[in-house]
Amino acid sequence: MLSYRHSFHAGNHADVLKHLVQVEVLNYLHRKDKPFIYMDTHAAAGLYSLVSEEAGKNGEYLGGIAALEQPNILPDSPLLARYCDAVHACREQHGDETYPGSPWLAQHYLREQDKALMFELHPQDLSRLEQLMHADRRVQVRGEDCFAGLIAALPAPIRRGLVLIDPPYEIKSDYERVVDLLVQAHRRFATATYALWYPVVERTRINHLERALKHSGLRNIQLFELGIQADTQERGMTASGMIVINPPFTLKGELDRLLPALANHLAGANGHKGQGTWRSEILVSE
Repeated sequence: MLSYRHSFHAGNHADVLKHLVQVEVLNYLHRKDKPFIYMDTHAAAGLYSLVSEEAGKNGEYLGGIAALEQPNILPDSPLLARYCDAVHACREQHGDETYPGSPWLAQHYLREQDKALMFELHPQDLSRLEQLMHADRRVQVRGEDCFAGLIAALPAPIRRGLVLIDPPYEIKSDYERVVDLLVQAHRRFATATYALWYPVVERTRINHLERALKHSGLRNIQLFELGIQADTQERGMTASGMIVINPPFTLKGELDRLLPALANHLAGANGHKGQGTWRSEILVSE
């Protein structure tokens, strides 16, 4: 199934959480001169216009990145500052009404010695991603199914890295497949950091996902969640989460300071004042 298009959701509250985690991991990898590799399993187009027909259909960015650009009471946060700086850098390059996807953010952090491998199947998004990255020899774009392509690309020639796994979960079996993917990938590239995004639409699916990871044999797993309202039986995503394997030691402290205020702020921006939710947990210890 290829009906999902991230352009309809770019810059929303889920992107804010996902990209905060991504920026923190990439910034941590910068602490050493040794090269790293970035791998993106569902890269999509890589760059979005917030004035496009797709982004304007639901205006989800108004409750995400746009809410962070208004005066607010969020605490001082080096992580939030780095994320906003990256968004501003994207806009200086591509225009004030743009928003960077995870591929652009990764490219922004790549140094001369670093590499990136990005997978995307949707033909339109693949074309846009190839155009965005075509002049960058550090980046390889593949129009392949990531579940097979990622494993085939491992072990990576570089021993440090971030693997971002961001499926649309159009197919419900993806909740099980991502656990298998993580286990197989970790066997081949145990030194990488893995960041798995998930939507909270049905809490029971997330509970099953957490249990599967706890029993997978993987260690050093942290979970972070950002919600704009409590779980509901109604249709729609109320929250999203990031499950991080081998996280940098800085990540949990940064998010613990930021998430409570960020959840309340974005909940209000989405019309759910006072209903923000968040989680920060060690799912499996080292």
